[in-house]
Amino acid sequence: MPTMIVIDRQHMYIGALTLDVLLGDVRSLKQKRSVVRPIVAEVRRRFPAVAVAETGHLDLHRRAEIGIAVVSATAGNCGEVMDACERLVAFHPEIELLSARRRIFNEHEDSGHVDAEESWPGSSRGPRRSGDSQ
Repeated sequence: MPTMIVIDRQHMYIGALTLDVLLGDVRSLKQKRSVVRPIVAEVRRRFPAVAVAETGHLDLHRRAEIGIAVVSATAGNCGEVMDACERLVAFHPEIELLSARRRIFNEHEDSGHVDAEESWPGSSRGPRRSGDSQ
């Protein structure tokens, strides 16, 4: 009788949170940096496992976009971490949180990219062959 191998496949979830914030009495990009940098640093300090950066509105002095990414084994944990990060930023009195957009990705979604070595499980795409354009 052949030996059966059972693989316990772990899942990976990637959470993306985009925060659009309005800054208070800021009149220059230098003042903007003095408000946004400490917020980004605090998120990094409180949640060392997330990636965080100022990702948009770079040329506007009263608006900022802060992007946060988290990787977890469960979608629930991704959501909890993103909730906590959003609350941390929203409670800063010197800014107003205008919007928060979130998305959770997993390996069952087609990212639009073809992996060089293998296709994702559940993907309709096969491995990339030599000669395929990128």
